[in-house]
Amino acid sequence: MQTTAESIRAVTDAAGPVELSLVVPVFNEEESVGPLIERITSAMVGFSRPWELILVDDGSTDATLVNARRALGQEGLVLRIIELQRNFGQTAAMQAGIDAATGRLIATMDGDLQNDPKDIPSMVAELERRELDLLVGWRQNRQDGLFLRKIPSWCANYLIGRITGVKLHDYGCSLKIYRASIIKQVKLMGEMHRFIPAWVAGVVPSSRIGEMVVTHHARQHGKSKYGISRTFRVILDLLSVMFFMRYKARPGHFFGSLGLGLGALSVLILLWLFVSKFIFGDDIGNRPLLLVGVVLLLGSVQMITTGILAEMIARTYYRDDASPNYIVRKIFDRDNKDA
Repeated sequence: MQTTAESIRAVTDAAGPVELSLVVPVFNEEESVGPLIERITSAMVGFSRPWELILVDDGSTDATLVNARRALGQEGLVLRIIELQRNFGQTAAMQAGIDAATGRLIATMDGDLQNDPKDIPSMVAELERRELDLLVGWRQNRQDGLFLRKIPSWCANYLIGRITGVKLHDYGCSLKIYRASIIKQVKLMGEMHRFIPAWVAGVVPSSRIGEMVVTHHARQHGKSKYGISRTFRVILDLLSVMFFMRYKARPGHFFGSLGLGLGALSVLILLWLFVSKFIFGDDIGNRPLLLVGVVLLLGSVQMITTGILAEMIARTYYRDDASPNYIVRKIFDRDNKDA
């Protein structure tokens, strides 16, 4: 049975092979999507290799899709629009675009006009010159609020670099260039698009991941989809990244280590109480340490059994990991303007 991703690729393959696929997820960007397509088209005029633009409409509730479809059939533009059935989030939308991409290289960027598509040709040249698998944009002169965006971003970048070992100045920049053969080995889930360099580092050495200073513009239309609550979600996601990077294929080691640690501590406590009771004749029935030892022993058993269950789930996941985390409603292109 053909999967959703295979169905998308069947449509995109009809246009022939391309060198670069530009993937742009959009959500409620009705004022930005038209100028965005114009800027991308203008920026890629000097790019001599075949390229395509893939817009992924992530369940927009405004006129984003209608405005985007007006560019279908535009001369010199190979445009495909993927309409998702509902809002699945930026990560799932990005995954849908990556699955649809046919280019040897894949570029991603935001659809709010803050990233500058003029940086894409130079980033492609830089990635190939340095023989990298991933080149990340660095918004060195970021046009965002200091307290709500910049400071939390600086803190997050520092923590992510320390924990993952992939030290970059700007993890949150959506403007990135990938080798398709590498990024297609990474399955994006949840809100993990912020940590793509960390996931890629699980496939290739971190020495093949680089960064480049790019232009950043202030938002011109609409409002930001992020607030201060994003900082707390990033912290939770970072803990998940740390767990998956180290224990994705062996979760039993994580829970088992905790269980063995708790078990060793409970054995020491209960052994001391045993000596205290039967050698020194002390009354231990009312001592809180007895309850602590028993609780630690139960916790140890629970952690070890949880590790065994996690190992079973992980093996099932690796065996059946084929379903996409998005649902496509329609696909529009030059020959299928009405899908």
